[in-house]
Amino acid sequence: MTRDYEAVYIFDSTLEDGAINDKLTKHHALLGARDEIKLDHWGRRQLAYKIKNKETGYYVVARFQTEPKALPEFERSLKLDDSVLRHLISLHEHELGAPPMTEEQLAARRAREENDDDED
Repeated sequence: MTRDYEAVYIFDSTLEDGAINDKLTKHHALLGARDEIKLDHWGRRQLAYKIKNKETGYYVVARFQTEPKALPEFERSLKLDDSVLRHLISLHEHELGAPPMTEEQLAARRAREENDDDED
């Protein structure tokens, strides 16, 4: 059974973009993901505090589907890579923000708004 995951990586900012993409490809090959891995490169940013004596890092967010049994080897690979300053892998359950409203909830909201307008 595959699950949706989201991973955030902070790479050493001194790496070139091509080297970061090569490392991502190498690490993601361990996942055996069936679908395409969606990457969002946030780029170089100031860290809130020093990590491994670095003040800036290159941020990447990845979304993928994989079997849970593939994660231990994937995490081991990330931990052994000195250019990965930090990483966080979590289940991706839904988009950020409020969940979409059902038709009933939308109708109730419209009715409340109309009642509020009538009272004014």
